[in-house]
Amino acid sequence: FAEVVGGLVFNEPRIPIVSNLTGGLVESYSPEYWVRHVREAVRFADGIETLHGLGVTTFVEVGPGGVLSGMAQGCLEDIVTVPVLRAERPERSALVTALAQLHTWGVPVDWEVFFAGARRTGLPTYAFQHERYWVESPEPVAAVVDPVEAEFWETVEREDLAALAQTLDVDAGDTFGEVVPRLSAWRRQRRDRSAVDGWRYGITWKPVADTASNERGGEGIWLVPVSAGRLGDDWVTACLRALTERGLTTLPVPVEPATDRADLAARLADAAADESVAGVLSLLAVDAEAAPAAAGLTVGVALTVLLVQALGDADIDAPLWCATRNAVGVDPADDVAEPYQCQIWGLGRVAALEHAARWGGLVDLPGTVDERVAGRLAAVLGQSAEDQIAIRAHGVFARRLTRLPADRGDGSWSPRGTVLVTGGTGALGGHVARWLAGAGAEHLVLTSRRGPDAPGAAGLKAELEQAGVRVTVAACDVADRAALAALLDEHPVNAVVHAAGTAEAGMLAETGIGDFAATVGAKALGAAHLHELLGERELDAFVLFSSIAGVWGGGGQAAYSAANAFLDGLAQHRRARGLAATSIAWGPWAEGGMVADTGDEERLRRRGLTALRPDRALRALHGALSGGDGTLTVADVDWARFVVPFTLGRPSPLLGDLPEVADALARQPAEHAGERTAEPSALKERLAALPGDERRRLLVDTVRAHAAAVLGHSGPGAVEPDLAFRDLGFDSLTAVELRNLLTADTGLTLPATLVFDHPTPEAIARHLDAELAGDARVDEISVFSELDRLESVISTATAAEETVRSGVRRRLQELLALVNSAQEQPAESAESRRQLQDATVDDIFDLIDQDLEIS
Repeated sequence: FAEVVGGLVFNEPRIPIVSNLTGGLVESYSPEYWVRHVREAVRFADGIETLHGLGVTTFVEVGPGGVLSGMAQGCLEDIVTVPVLRAERPERSALVTALAQLHTWGVPVDWEVFFAGARRTGLPTYAFQHERYWVESPEPVAAVVDPVEAEFWETVEREDLAALAQTLDVDAGDTFGEVVPRLSAWRRQRRDRSAVDGWRYGITWKPVADTASNERGGEGIWLVPVSAGRLGDDWVTACLRALTERGLTTLPVPVEPATDRADLAARLADAAADESVAGVLSLLAVDAEAAPAAAGLTVGVALTVLLVQALGDADIDAPLWCATRNAVGVDPADDVAEPYQCQIWGLGRVAALEHAARWGGLVDLPGTVDERVAGRLAAVLGQSAEDQIAIRAHGVFARRLTRLPADRGDGSWSPRGTVLVTGGTGALGGHVARWLAGAGAEHLVLTSRRGPDAPGAAGLKAELEQAGVRVTVAACDVADRAALAALLDEHPVNAVVHAAGTAEAGMLAETGIGDFAATVGAKALGAAHLHELLGERELDAFVLFSSIAGVWGGGGQAAYSAANAFLDGLAQHRRARGLAATSIAWGPWAEGGMVADTGDEERLRRRGLTALRPDRALRALHGALSGGDGTLTVADVDWARFVVPFTLGRPSPLLGDLPEVADALARQPAEHAGERTAEPSALKERLAALPGDERRRLLVDTVRAHAAAVLGHSGPGAVEPDLAFRDLGFDSLTAVELRNLLTADTGLTLPATLVFDHPTPEAIARHLDAELAGDARVDEISVFSELDRLESVISTATAAEETVRSGVRRRLQELLALVNSAQEQPAESAESRRQLQDATVDDIFDLIDQDLEIS
């Protein structure tokens, strides 16, 4: 293409050009040249040899992929080929990598242009560096053969022309020039398909040792929160009897549906006041009535959210187990009768990450709790090896993530008639709509809350209509059942893709029940309404866009995880009744997905999650529909990078059977592995024997070591003691992981917002020092903690106008003068310290505004 453009614009080439027509240098262009160029063979190999003969040994490919680089390497052996762009990598990363490769091969790179405005900085010699960054030679591994590709080459070796022609979709009369492009296209498709096949995961249930027992005992009581309206339920009564008959002391805690967090915390604290609490078994989940203060949630789900929060408020550290009834399907014949209880499982997976020290697990029971089930329940509560368990009459099963076989669907599924896409004007919905339009849909109904007024809706509609598809863009909140019913009456559908939803993040301990309900409702209510309104209607597809957050959880995503776990359960519920349903738990999407919108794509890649290219993700969707998959996970995960930080605070049996996970954990350094099982008393004993300065130094080193482990660094040297955690790349999940490690080491009850309240390793060390020392230094540490918080807030003013910065400086100077005059004015200084301790962020800025006389 560049050659054609060059010939059209210039009569004579300005720089030497090698022709793909002749394989030699171009002397001139003419109309006859371009006619031959279209008709005759491409002499790519001859062109490469010509360049090599002229002394060219380095080839840079400027294009959308690395196809030509690979072809050039097949022509000559002693050349270097560097593609500037790679289809599977972000453009910025690919370009910088290409420049670095060229630099290492001795090609001059004008770095002063690349790093415009930068200056040279002297670095210490390598001999004083103790961490190697050189790439080690990889260990040889056995080649993985794509079975479809192997079958293709066997066909070639058999010289089976009929089978080969069918594979490549060629006719006997096609010329070699027509076959080669189709062969190239087939190879690219196989490469994409092979990548997608590696993203397919599913949930299986692994039988574990049956530890049913009729005799159990133990010290302390088990608190058993139960919805007050279900206290006399036969299933609840059977669960309570199962524990008491096996020697466990139980104390039912009836909870009214309209209770709030403070009331529940007070009740739990009263129940535990005079007793040692061995554990908490929640039976709240089975109350399926609508929650009075949380639209879209059941009483069971709403009260479980409050229970997790209230246990922390009441300082009850005993392990919490949440029981559900018929909420998971162990095998295809095991019906998910109550999919709303699946939300408890999504919520629990996040609670396990955010509150690892006081989380027990999830256990699903059958509708009837007989003697055998009762014995198994009592045994499960006494073990810690598994935390996601289903008990059935025929055994005990543990939840596992496993790889699914490669997609072997025939690709036969195609849309017809009218297809509804909820969230259809958003980025994901737009990708799906374009794919449906190209696959044969006749009419697309795209919904969103704003409908035609949504950004980009008009352009998307015009684009789809230009492709020959009838398009209706409707403003409809699918969480509004009446509005959705009216839309379905107006537009009878043949298939549904539910891609609507929101992913508002927030730590579980700080999430109000109203916010939790809003996030769950945005995705779960729409799916429930679609299921109810379409009833037994025969559909070509009922596709639910779920998320990996619902499969293994994610810090700060309790509500989102609950919503997506419901979608997976709803799909199983529908399929058990012979209805169409496919739920795909997606990893992050590139090119406009929620991750791209929030700018987290690069951060997630560093954590081991690579955003999915939309074309490949849609290939996975097509394969799932063609192959009849019910629920599956599609994610591009670098498990070696992902699993170590993910399991620092708590092991994950769910992921443990994946070979890559087992290998990564086996290679984990001993110092990191020891962090999981550190006894709080060990650190306390070491601190108790040290003077003040050494105590602080040990705490700082401990925080740095844990922070380095969470971030995946090789040692604490990568974490500066006075560098803000936000500058180190901490997010909500890594913040929780660090908090969990410090909780395990110190035995302290630390908030999930620890790294935000105390924004540097030094600040956290001071806070831990004060907490471990008791009340003697509370006043001192409170001032330092508030100064740390003040430092974090003031850092946001660095880009503000000079008037604001001037006001900040003046106010801080006044505070410094106040501290310096403490001996002359002790009362005033003490009062100022109290004011500083009690000041909120808003108070601090109000003081600045007063100084600046800003209203």
